[in-house]
Amino acid sequence: MGAVHMVYTVLPSFAFSRFSSTKNLNTFEMDRASNFTPGPYQELLDAKPLRSLAPMFPAPMGVNVNQSSTPPLVCVTPVGQFPLGFGAGNLPAFGSTVTFTTIANGVSRAGTSANGPIDATPISAYKTRAGIVSLDDEDDYSGNPGSGSGRKSKRSSGSAADGSNGVKIKRPKPVYKNFVAGKELAFLPPSSSDPREVVEAVHMTFEALRRRHLQLDEIQETSKRADLKAGAIMMASSIRANVGKRVGVVPGVEIGDIFYFRMELCIIGLHAPSMGGIDYMSAKFGIDEDSVAICIVAAGGYENEDDDTDTLVYSGSGGNSRNTEERHDQKLERGNLALERSLHRKNEIRVVRGFRDPFCLTGKIYIYDGLYKIQESWKERTKSGINCFKYKLLREPGQRDGAALWKLTQGWIDNPTSRGRVILPDLSSGAEALPVCLVNEVDHEKGPGHFTYASQIKYLRPLSSMKPLQGCGCQSVCLPGDPGCACGQHNGGDLPYSSSGLLVCRKPIIYECSEACHCSLNCRNRVTQKGVRFHFEVFRTASRGWGLRCWDPIRAGAFICEYTGEVIDELKVNLDDSEDDYIFQTVCPGEKTLKWNFGAELIGEESTYISADEFEPLPIKISAKKMGNVSRFMNHSCSPNVFWQPVQYDHGDDSHPHIMFFALKHIPPMTELTYDYGVAGSESSGSRRTKNCFCGSSNCRGVF
Repeated sequence: MGAVHMVYTVLPSFAFSRFSSTKNLNTFEMDRASNFTPGPYQELLDAKPLRSLAPMFPAPMGVNVNQSSTPPLVCVTPVGQFPLGFGAGNLPAFGSTVTFTTIANGVSRAGTSANGPIDATPISAYKTRAGIVSLDDEDDYSGNPGSGSGRKSKRSSGSAADGSNGVKIKRPKPVYKNFVAGKELAFLPPSSSDPREVVEAVHMTFEALRRRHLQLDEIQETSKRADLKAGAIMMASSIRANVGKRVGVVPGVEIGDIFYFRMELCIIGLHAPSMGGIDYMSAKFGIDEDSVAICIVAAGGYENEDDDTDTLVYSGSGGNSRNTEERHDQKLERGNLALERSLHRKNEIRVVRGFRDPFCLTGKIYIYDGLYKIQESWKERTKSGINCFKYKLLREPGQRDGAALWKLTQGWIDNPTSRGRVILPDLSSGAEALPVCLVNEVDHEKGPGHFTYASQIKYLRPLSSMKPLQGCGCQSVCLPGDPGCACGQHNGGDLPYSSSGLLVCRKPIIYECSEACHCSLNCRNRVTQKGVRFHFEVFRTASRGWGLRCWDPIRAGAFICEYTGEVIDELKVNLDDSEDDYIFQTVCPGEKTLKWNFGAELIGEESTYISADEFEPLPIKISAKKMGNVSRFMNHSCSPNVFWQPVQYDHGDDSHPHIMFFALKHIPPMTELTYDYGVAGSESSGSRRTKNCFCGSSNCRGVF
C-alpha cells in the first residue's frame, strides 16, 4: 500500500465567516492518485497508512509508556481510572508530558518529556471505562520489549526516536528516588549492584505497598485487590527489575523462590502477563525470527499432571469463556502457537508451578521451578468436552530442586518420621506446639551444647512488679479504624497486623492486646503471644555451627518466634566469649532491615524510615546461653531474611519488651533463617565483641 495523500484546504480569513454555518464544508479530501497536483490553497502531506502506526492510548499524567518493536495492543487507563487511593494526587509529582519509548533490536529510542522522562509500563489488567477496549485477551501489565502477543507493528520513519532535526535523543537514566519530608529515599540499589539485591528490593517495596493498601482497605471495609494497586504504583514509578523480556534465566531470580501473587512475577520480570499462563516473545534464531514461549505458570487451572516433578504436562490456553460458561475448542494461536514453535526451536522455558497455600484455604503459592524444554505436543478431548492442546515439558538437568523440595517438605509435615538423618525428633521436648527436629547431614556432631529449652523469656523481676499495660474495651475483637480502640490508638491509630496476622510495618514498639483487654483470644491484635506455628528444624551448617530453617513456606511479615532466654543486667559488661555468642542486644541492623517499611511514600504518606544515625537502641539484653528456644540457633547475615521487632503484651515497661522475629521477605522451605546481628562499631553495639562474618552474601560487611 503506497503513501496516502491527505489534503487539507486553507481558506482566507474572510472565508470563515462566510462558511461558518455550512455543515458540509469539505476541509479534508483523500486522493490516491500519484500524480496529484495541489491547488493554490492546498498542501500535500506525506502520511503513512494507519496500519503502520503503533497504537498509543491515554497514559497517566507524567508517565512514559514503553512500546516494543512487536507490541501487544494494550490499553493504558487514564489517571482517573486508577483505583481509589492512588490517583494523580498520590503518585510522585512528575510532569504531565508523556514520553514514548520504542525498543527495536535491542536499541532504545526515546522522545522527551517536559520534566524529564520517567519510565513506566502500560497497565491493561484494570477494567477499562466504557468505550475503551483492551485488544488482547491475555492481560499484560508489562509492556515489555518482545510483547506477549508476538504481533509485529511497522513504524513510521518519523518516530519518537528522533528530534525535530532528525538527531537521536538519548534518554537519561531514571533515578529511583523519592523526596519525603527532607529525606532522599533510594528504593533500588545502584545499577551496578548484585541483581539479586535489586530483585529483593523491588519485591520488598511491593510487599510494603501491598500490606499498607490492604490495611487501608480493611479500615474502609472494602475488598479491592491490594496487590493490583501496589503493582500499578510500582509500574508507574518505574520501580521494577529486569525490564524487557528474555529467554532463559532472569537475573536475580533463583529456583525455589516463592510468590503469593501473579503481580509479583510481573514486577521482577519473571512472567509478564498478570492473568495469562503463557508468556511469549519474538526472538532471534540465527537469521530467523520466531514467536516462542519463554515462561509458563502451571497454576492448576487445567487438568495438568504434576506428580512427576521433572515432567510437566501443560494444557494450552483458551476454551473457557471468562464471562460465561460457554466452552469451545482451543485454537492454535498466541500462547498456544508460541508453545508449538518452542517445540521446534527447542528453546528453554521458565516454569512457575502453583500449589495450595497451607495457611490459606483459598490461596496459592507460586514456586519458580527453573528451566524446561518442550518434548512433544498433542491434542486431546477433555472431560468438559473441548479439544485441548497438551505440551509435555522436561526439566533441564543439573538444576537445584524447586517444586521437588516443596513436595518433599510437605511430606515431612504430613509424616515427620519420613525425615532422614534425624538426631532428635523434638528438641523442645514438647515445649512447643509443633516438634522441633534436630538434623545433621554434614558431620558426626551429635547435637548442640546443653541448654534448657524455654518458650518464654525470664525477666529479672516478676511481671506483677512491672508497670501494667493499658487495655482496650473492645467487645469480641478489635476492629481496624475504630477510634475507640485504646490498643489501636496506642499503635499510632492502626492495628499493626492484617487480618491474616502479617505485620504491616516496623515500629519502635508494637502493643498487642493484653489480659487487661476485653477482646477475645481471636482478636487480630494477638499474634506473637500465641507462640510458634511453624515446623522448625535445627540443622548442622557447613561452616557456622548449628542453624535454623523451616519446613513451611514463610510469608513476608509473618511472625516466626521470640528470642527467649534470661534478661541480664544492662550494666554487666564482662561476658566470656561463649556467653557473648548467645547475647541479644538491640544493635542497629543493616540498611536492608531499616528499609523494610519503604513503599508508603509512593502514595503520599509520611515516611517511617529511620536511618542508622536516628536509630535508638533499647537497654534490654537477653542471654540464651543457659536457656532459650530455636531463636538461639539463628545465625547472622548481612543480607538477612528475618528481622527483630520489640513487642509488648504482658507489661508496660517499654525498656524491656519482648523481642519478636518476623519474616523480612518470603522464605521458601528449607532456607536458613538469619537476621542482622548489627553493624560493628556502632554506638548501639556496646561491649559486644566484633566477629568475622561468614554469611557469604554479595554485600557482606566482613564483620559484625
